[in-house]
Amino acid sequence: MDSPDRLNVIVDGSKVIGDMITESNLRVDGVVDGNISSASKVVVGATGMINGNLTCSDADIEGAIKGVLKVEGLLILRSNSKIEGEITTSKLQVEEGAQFSGNCSMSNFSTQATKPVDKKQEDLVY
Repeated sequence: MDSPDRLNVIVDGSKVIGDMITESNLRVDGVVDGNISSASKVVVGATGMINGNLTCSDADIEGAIKGVLKVEGLLILRSNSKIEGEITTSKLQVEEGAQFSGNCSMSNFSTQATKPVDKKQEDLVY
């Protein structure tokens, strides 16, 4: 059950209607009309299409998505990808030719100002 080698595949020509929740990796080459939530990586192949929200740890997108993307780690948008919606991610890699319409926010930066180091504290030896 904890094996990272497990992979769910929705093959080209298949259509899933409804929400999907998985703990393991997922590859979508068909069509999903619904939301996807994965604790692992999601790959959307060139023929893959998601009409709904995607929440996952990492994502590699070559197909199309219409919805909200929430990716905890790295989101890769390949050159053929077409994204229409909101993106929230920690890391973003975009290849030339990728299409994106919507807003993107990066969640890995800190808005807190760094505290200046006191020179007297810096020279102390314990």
